Amino acid sequence: MPDRRYSFEVHGVSTAAPSVLFRLETDGSRWSTWARPLVWQSRWAERGDDGRVGAVREVGLWPVLARERTLEYEPDRRHVYTFDGLAPVRDYRAEVSFTPNAQGGTDLRWTGSFSERFPGSGPVALVVLRTVIRFLAAQLVKAADNGR
Repeated sequence: MPDRRYSFEVHGVSTAAPSVLFRLETDGSRWSTWARPLVWQSRWAERGDDGRVGAVREVGLWPVLARERTLEYEPDRRHVYTFDGLAPVRDYRAEVSFTPNAQGGTDLRWTGSFSERFPGSGPVALVVLRTVIRFLAAQLVKAADNGR
């Protein structure tokens, strides 16, 4: 039986420029400044190529730290990452896009897709991941709008 795939999409709108949101979202060391209360600790586990492709950030609260490896990095436009190491799902791929809008701000689009790790776990993982990303997107917009 082929793996069941799941996906989600979250949107947000910020008054800040795409570069502001991009800088906040891609800097693994700064998540703890804007993503609380979900993320209390954040750091670079690996810097990769100037903190870009290949970089691994660790975010969360010890002992539960998510490791996320950057796969694609287009400054001020797009960031693609996956889970690195042990993860609750398989083949996770997330993309965060930052598009300038007519009001001078940014339209944020955060998508993710994955396969379930255990049969039947996909629907629960989908609800959890979509809820977490929805929260993170709202916190990211709030931080960018407040000039953090």
